Amino acid sequence: MKKNVGVAVLGLGWMGQAHSRSMLRIPSLFPERSVDPRLVVCADTEESRRARAVEDFGFERSVENWEEAVSADDVDAVWVTAPNMLHIPMIEAATAAGKAVFSEKPIGGKPEQAVRAYQVAQAAGVATGVGYNYLWAPLVIHAKSLIDSGQLGDITHYRGHFLSMYGSDELGLLTWRFFMDQAGYGVTSDILSHSVSMAQFLVGPIAEVTGMKNNTITHRPIAQGAAGHYGRGAPDDPKGEVENEDFASMLCTFANGATGTFESSRTMVGPESQNSFAVYGTKGALEWNLETMNELRFYRLTDDPSSGYTTIYGGDRFPYHGAFVPGQANAIGFEDLVAIEDHVFLESLAGGERFSPGFREAVDVVSVQQALIDSWTSRGWEPVVDLAP
Repeated sequence: MKKNVGVAVLGLGWMGQAHSRSMLRIPSLFPERSVDPRLVVCADTEESRRARAVEDFGFERSVENWEEAVSADDVDAVWVTAPNMLHIPMIEAATAAGKAVFSEKPIGGKPEQAVRAYQVAQAAGVATGVGYNYLWAPLVIHAKSLIDSGQLGDITHYRGHFLSMYGSDELGLLTWRFFMDQAGYGVTSDILSHSVSMAQFLVGPIAEVTGMKNNTITHRPIAQGAAGHYGRGAPDDPKGEVENEDFASMLCTFANGATGTFESSRTMVGPESQNSFAVYGTKGALEWNLETMNELRFYRLTDDPSSGYTTIYGGDRFPYHGAFVPGQANAIGFEDLVAIEDHVFLESLAGGERFSPGFREAVDVVSVQQALIDSWTSRGWEPVVDLAP
C-alpha cells in the first residue's frame, strides 16, 4: 500500500507551479513508487494564484498566510518556492513544526541564510532537499557514472558556465530579483549556484577561488503592482537602481588538484539558457549544455585517426528517462527534471533515506560563493572554508 504525503507549496509562481504539476504527474510517471503526494494546501499572497491552486492544480485548499500552511496538521512536507528572502522564515517555521522541507535554491539569497537553514533543519531532525534540478538530467547522471568509472582518467580541468538572457532587456522591470533585501546576491545566488553544484557533483569539492563581478544594466524601470518578473517597462518610466551583480566569473582549484573556470550572466545577449559544463581528463572529455539537454558529447583518447567527439543521445537506457518517453533520442524537458527530483525526494521520505542534494550540499555551494565574494574585496585567491557549523 502506498504512503500518502501531505504537501504544502509556498508560492505559486513559476517554480511553485512546476513542482505542483510535477507532483500531479508522479502517479502516472512512476507506477512502482511507494508514495503518493497529496496536494493539501497552497499559500500565495495573490488571490488569482490561490484560485488557480484549487481550480487548476487540485489543491484541497489555498490560503493567503503561509504560516497557516506550514503548521497544518495534514501537511507532512513543505515546498518553499517563494522569493529568496522569504525562504528562511518559512524554513524556520516548517522545521519547527516538524515538517520535511524541500526548498528551491539558493535557500535565502546570502550564504549565511543557507547556513541558518541547515542549522535549524539539523536541530529539528527533519529531511531536507534543494532544487538543484539540473543534477537530475539523465545524461548528467550518466556523465557522473563515466567520470566515476575512470573512463576520463584523472580529471584535469572543469569549465562551467550559466549564461542567460532573462535580464538582458534594459527595460525589463526592476522586480524582487534585483534587490539585495529581497533576492540577496544576483547571479552568484541565482544561476552560478547551479554551475557550482554541478561541478561539486561531477568532480568534487572546490578548495580555493578568485573572481570578479560586474553590472552591465545598472538601472531598470520600477515595477508597479503585481508585475511579473518578465514584465517590460517603457523608456520614459521612472527607474531604480539594480542592487546586485548581473555578471560573475571565477577561477578555482578543486581539492583533487584539477583547475576550473566559471562564468555566469543574466544580461548577455545570445546564450538563452546556456547552463553547460565541460570536463577534461587524461583519457577523455565530456560536454553538456541545457539548451541541448538530451545530448552528451564524449571524447575518448585513442590512436584512431578518425577519433573525435561522439554525441550520446538521451533515451530510456539512461536513469529516469524512460518514465517520460520510450526509445532512444526522444527528448525530455525542464519540468521532467523537476518531476524526477520531486519523486526521488518523496521516495526518500517514505524510505527514511537521506536525500541529496539537501541543505548540507547547499552549504557546500554557498561556502564557495562566500569565498568568491571575499575575493571581490581582497582581489586575490581565497580559500573555501566550510561554513557548516
